[in-house]
Amino acid sequence: MLALTHRSYAYEHDEPNNERLEFLGDSVLGVATTEYLYRTYPDLPEGKLAKLRAAVVNAHALADVARDLELGPMIRLGKGEIRTHGAEKPSILADVMESVIAAVHLSAGHEASTRFVQHLFVPLITEAAAGKGKQLDWKTRLQELTASLGLGLPSYTYVASGPDHRKWFEATVTVADRARGTGAGSSKRDAELAAARQAVSTLSAEQPANED
Repeated sequence: MLALTHRSYAYEHDEPNNERLEFLGDSVLGVATTEYLYRTYPDLPEGKLAKLRAAVVNAHALADVARDLELGPMIRLGKGEIRTHGAEKPSILADVMESVIAAVHLSAGHEASTRFVQHLFVPLITEAAAGKGKQLDWKTRLQELTASLGLGLPSYTYVASGPDHRKWFEATVTVADRARGTGAGSSKRDAELAAARQAVSTLSAEQPANED
């Protein structure tokens, strides 16, 4: 449970938080991805390897992976973070993902944590290496998808709530006059990205499978 314990919950309940695990997980993630890149792309120079690593070892990528694992509902948050939808905030999801990586490393060892990281992040590395470096920009992916389907450009609407110093945004993306995805975040961009991500999934699922 320590890996899922945010400092807001820890403060209210006088418990340790996951920040030390987050510190370790960041290093484990970096080493595992760097080693994979080094071994898999022997002809790439250091600069290009660094760009590939940066494309997937960042807060947005970590938050996306955490969402795929459905970690958000399991995070232990304080009352204030619960009120402001902390389980959906990219920064909190990214930190928890790093903490979970560290927990795997401490409980199962280097080999297991390396396999865990590579299982989760190699698809992102492969996509970035194939020249799809915008794979984390869900707005771009959605726009490309709607264009290929002849559906026109997506449009976004917002609802903002909360005080000025702690705004919360909820976004809806509309494609061809139909709402295709919703998302939320502490900035308009985060809300847009979350909505676009859901829309990409929705539209992709609606497409018929290719038949040979």
